[in-house]
Amino acid sequence: MAAQPTAGRSRRERRPARAGLRTSRLVGWLFVAPALAFYAVFVLRPILLTLQYSLYEWDGIGPSSWVGLGNYGAVFTDPDLFDAVLNAVKLIAFFSAIPVLLGLAIASTIRRIAASRLALVARTVIFLPQVIPLVAAGIAWSWLLSSTGVINQLLTRLGLGGVTRAWLGDFSTALPAVGVIGAWVLLGLCTLLLLAGMSKIDPALYEAARMDGAGPIREFVSITVPSLRQEIGVCVTVTVIAALATFDIVYIATQGGPGNATMVPGLEIYYLAFSEREVGMASALAVVLMVLVLACSLPIQWLTRDRSS
Repeated sequence: MAAQPTAGRSRRERRPARAGLRTSRLVGWLFVAPALAFYAVFVLRPILLTLQYSLYEWDGIGPSSWVGLGNYGAVFTDPDLFDAVLNAVKLIAFFSAIPVLLGLAIASTIRRIAASRLALVARTVIFLPQVIPLVAAGIAWSWLLSSTGVINQLLTRLGLGGVTRAWLGDFSTALPAVGVIGAWVLLGLCTLLLLAGMSKIDPALYEAARMDGAGPIREFVSITVPSLRQEIGVCVTVTVIAALATFDIVYIATQGGPGNATMVPGLEIYYLAFSEREVGMASALAVVLMVLVLACSLPIQWLTRDRSS
C-alpha cells in the first residue's frame, strides 16, 4: 500500500518538470523567432519565388507564360549557358586547389617561425587581399595584366617578351588569369584558417615524431594534414562556393569576355535578367547554380566532418 503514494508523488513531480521543459522550449523559440522570420522573408521567400519564376517565360514586366521545365532544358542544351557553368567548374581548380594547397605550405612555414616578427608581417601581407574590395582588386589586376601592364613589362625585362600578351583579352589565357586573381584573393583566408587550426595541434605529437626520426615533410604529411581535416573542409567549401558563385572579379576584369571565354553563371544570370529581360531563364540558371553548389558542398562537409564524436 505504501508504494502507491510514492508512485503518485513521482508522477506529480514529473508533471512540473515537463511543464518547465515546454516553457523553456517556448522561450527558446521566442528568442529564435525574429531571426527565423528574417530568414524566411529574405532567404526562403526569394528562393521559392526563383523556383516559381523558373517555370515561366517572363520579361519581368508583362504577362508570363507557363513553360514548365523548358527553361531548365535550355540551360543544358544552350551552348552559351552550359559553357558558363563549365567555366565556373574550371575555376574551382584555381579558387580552391591553389589557395588550399599553397595555404597549407605557407601556414606550416609561418607556424615554424611563429616567434619572429616575420611571421606577423607574413600574416598581415597574405591576409591583405581579404580587406581589399573585390572591385578594387579587379581593377588593379586588370591594369597589371593588360598588354602594357607591369607583368608584361617585367617579362620583357627578363627577356621573355615573346610570352607577353593581353592576359585578360586572350581566349586561351583569360579564364586562367581570372582564376589567378581569385586564388590571390582567397589565399589569405585559407592560410589564416589553416594556421588557426595548426595552433590547436598538440606540440607533443611533433616532439614524438622527431624522436622517431621524422623530418619536416613527414611531420607535415602524418600529423599536420590529418589534424586539419575540418579546417581543410571549411576552406574547400568556402572556395568552391566562391568559384561557382563568382561575379565581382569577372564583371570588373573581363565582363565575360573575350567572347564568352570567362562567362560564369553569376554574370550570365545578371545579363539574362537585366539586359535580355529573360527572367525565367535567369531564374532557372540560378536554381541550377544553387543545386550545383549544394552538390559540391554537402559531400565535402560529409567527407571532412569529425567522426571521433
